[in-house]
Amino acid sequence: MAQTNATPMRSRFLATAAALALVASGALGAVTLQNSTPAYAAQVETSDLSTQTMPSFSKVVQRVKPAVVSVKVRVAAASDDEGGAAAQDLPPQLREFFKRFGDGQGMPGMPGRPMPRRDGQAQGSGFFISADGYVVTNNHVVQNAKAVTITTDAGKELTARVVGTDPKTDLALLKVNEAGDYPFVKLAGTAPPIGDWVVAIGNPFGLGGTVTAGIVSAQGRDIGSGPYDDFLQIDAPINKGNSGGPTFNLAGEVVGVNTAIFSPSGGNIGLAFAIPAKTVTSVVDQLRDGGKVSRAYLGVRIQPVTQEIADGLGLARAEGALVDQAEPGTPAAKAGLKSGDVIVALNGQPVKDARELTRGVGALKPGVAAEIAYLRGGEKRTASVSLAGQEDMKTAKAETSDGKPALGLKLAPARDLQGAGEEGVAIVGVDPNGQAAAKGLKEGDVILEIGGKAVSRPDEVKAGVDAARKDGKKAVLLRVKSAEGARFVAIPFAG
Repeated sequence: MAQTNATPMRSRFLATAAALALVASGALGAVTLQNSTPAYAAQVETSDLSTQTMPSFSKVVQRVKPAVVSVKVRVAAASDDEGGAAAQDLPPQLREFFKRFGDGQGMPGMPGRPMPRRDGQAQGSGFFISADGYVVTNNHVVQNAKAVTITTDAGKELTARVVGTDPKTDLALLKVNEAGDYPFVKLAGTAPPIGDWVVAIGNPFGLGGTVTAGIVSAQGRDIGSGPYDDFLQIDAPINKGNSGGPTFNLAGEVVGVNTAIFSPSGGNIGLAFAIPAKTVTSVVDQLRDGGKVSRAYLGVRIQPVTQEIADGLGLARAEGALVDQAEPGTPAAKAGLKSGDVIVALNGQPVKDARELTRGVGALKPGVAAEIAYLRGGEKRTASVSLAGQEDMKTAKAETSDGKPALGLKLAPARDLQGAGEEGVAIVGVDPNGQAAAKGLKEGDVILEIGGKAVSRPDEVKAGVDAARKDGKKAVLLRVKSAEGARFVAIPFAG
């Protein structure tokens, strides 16, 4: 069979080669067809086209690769409510079987003698940004870390500590404990234009330093991972383990930090997303100075201006951010903003849509005065707003009867938020150090039930937490809807 198929395949190959040769001849006028040989043996007399159209990345890679590291993290084992770390690798049916008939730890064992829980391990990539050992990586790589080990390109292992994290941009800053003069790379001052070549270096599948190349496909992508999404989209192959690794331009500057892929199978399909360098610079500078990121707070609920809304408001273009509500006592309310206003500029810069306003305000420091331009009744107005800090604003957290935060969540009725649906209570803010964050709850999730009872208001969530505590339970069970579907999440009470 192999011999039978070889001839047609060769014929198709020869025909294709001949066609390519003819295309080259028409385009370049430099192809000579020899009469004594078939058309597929055409001789190209021009210089090697590959050297003109495909750049070599070798010099860039040699220069920057020593600064790229592997990040290994020891994390705490999953809680009893999740079935233990080992059980997470089992199919759902087996996990449920072991929870019902096992030892209460999610795996079978001797009665009264639960199996010891083992710490888990996470792995990703990172890169040095200073000679004294500061390393940038993703927050999700080091989240809940008990110990962090850095492995350099030369194979040397170093211990490191987490200086600070910013879950809202998925960035983290580490510092190696051993003193040294480490090779480092610089963050780019400008974003690469669409179509530019980029090189990604990381540690996919634990193979060690691996290099891939591609182009910038898009800028300003919002993939729904957080309120400040502003990703570069690249088509360089990015896989598991590349998280936190750098993407370089051909000058050897970091233009982005690889953080996510879109893939139905879990492997690369050419849709990778990197946090742009300008965001990394802003976040890392604050983490290095104080271990946390402080962002300004305006205090408005906003939604996009659709064409239908623009038509209804008599606007010429569907641009800006429509104010649903100015929260009482916030800078927005004090400046006179109210429902129905359309914010069109921030500090003189046009506001294209709602998420652009969110990113713009979040990039400012608390305490600064910002000028807001907005439309009201077709008339353009301006207001000077003294922005507050997010941590300074009172949030609508679910609280226990003794007034202590229970879940570390800022909540709002889902029906009051655009796109959240009509049922449940939407999560609009998450304390990164709270119990809910540790269980993976994030902004945009919707709490449908608590303790088996449907909820539609934040006070019902509070009541459910209080009831679980009163009943002596160690955790409260939530049914939560996210982009991946609905699931149950058990959140243990602190202390």
